Amino acid sequence: MLQELTTDNLAEIIQENEKVVVQYGATWCGNCRIMKPKMKRLSNSHEGITFLYVDAEKLPESRKLAQVTNLPTFAVFNKGAIVNQVQTNKEEVLKTLIDEITNN
Repeated sequence: MLQELTTDNLAEIIQENEKVVVQYGATWCGNCRIMKPKMKRLSNSHEGITFLYVDAEKLPESRKLAQVTNLPTFAVFNKGAIVNQVQTNKEEVLKTLIDEITNN
């Protein structure tokens, strides 16, 4: 299930959950809106992974955790540390990113 953060507490969530996938987006970002339902669909097929959507403009501390400069950015965290991140509007690239923590 994809959860949308409403408070700037991503650091806490990353520490509390072993595997986390984050989509950083913004309301004005067209590619972010295109990718959000794809992210939601992927979240429903991966047990044991926390999927989050972070509005990069409203939650600056959460944005800093992945040093986001472009949107949409997707980041994967494992055991509290960032593993990798990509800027993409392609579902296949996102699947590959998720696989990096699924297989660990």
